[in-house]
Amino acid sequence: MLGRTANDLFWLSRYIERAENMARLIEAGYRIALLPRVGGDDGKQEWASTLESAGCAAQYNAKYGEIDTRNVVDFLLFDISNPSSIHACLATARRNARAQRTGLTREMWESLNGSWLEFQSIRPDTLRPDALPRILDWIKERSAAYRGALLNTILRNDTYYFSQLGTFLERADNTARILDVKYYVLLPSTNMIGSGVDNAQWESILRSVSAHRSYRWVYKDSYRSWRIADYLILNRAMPRSLSACYGEIDAALDGLSALYGEQKPCLDTAKSTLSLLKKGDIDTIFQSGLHEFLLEFIARNNRVGQEISEAYHFNS
Repeated sequence: MLGRTANDLFWLSRYIERAENMARLIEAGYRIALLPRVGGDDGKQEWASTLESAGCAAQYNAKYGEIDTRNVVDFLLFDISNPSSIHACLATARRNARAQRTGLTREMWESLNGSWLEFQSIRPDTLRPDALPRILDWIKERSAAYRGALLNTILRNDTYYFSQLGTFLERADNTARILDVKYYVLLPSTNMIGSGVDNAQWESILRSVSAHRSYRWVYKDSYRSWRIADYLILNRAMPRSLSACYGEIDAALDGLSALYGEQKPCLDTAKSTLSLLKKGDIDTIFQSGLHEFLLEFIARNNRVGQEISEAYHFNS
């Protein structure tokens, strides 16, 4: 496969996943902002943490300065100048899909193109505040529809493997950032750990990764930070956990190695990351520093992405 084709397929899936993740982040910020305020706080901290988690804080501050709910939502949802906004993600994904139209199945193309056309019909200036949850649910549904079309119709060849890599590298990055920002940015003080506000925030974070019910099934207990961290980092059964994501990344890179008859350095980095997660112990992670662990993971994840780009000549 040509490097340009591999690049387009990789980023097509990555941007579809990013659009869904952005919808999940906005939903989490929206839910948390509705919680009872602490010390007269007006919800700005929650939206600031959402921007931080999305990696958009510097861009937003340069454009708006002050935190305002409507501006944050518009920036993350509709602002085409923000490359991580849902609008920009869908536009880039569709552009990549058009460039590789012959490599996609009809179901994949129609799902993505239909989503783009419907999103284009939304008028941000007439959007009512109570319409936001419905739009975010729609975005998650359209992402799931595209993933379903891909998984149910595409051959298990290099098109599939590069699509899987884009999806799960993006998902792993998002899960790590959500967990890191909640633990170190969102909670006003350590004195509030275990409080009603802390538990409500954790519930919203779990909802943002569709894990609030499954967490109860697994642990049959109230929300506890170390168990939630264990669930989102080490539990392979949780499909958005770091461990589950790297199981998929490892499988995709193994598939490419078998298909092309050559093992690339990115596979070694991915396998070492998966091994780290398999052997991981949440008590040890907390003792050595959850924040430090997550920063190291995000750096590793970025390194895997860069090594994949170099190994398969994305820029050629």
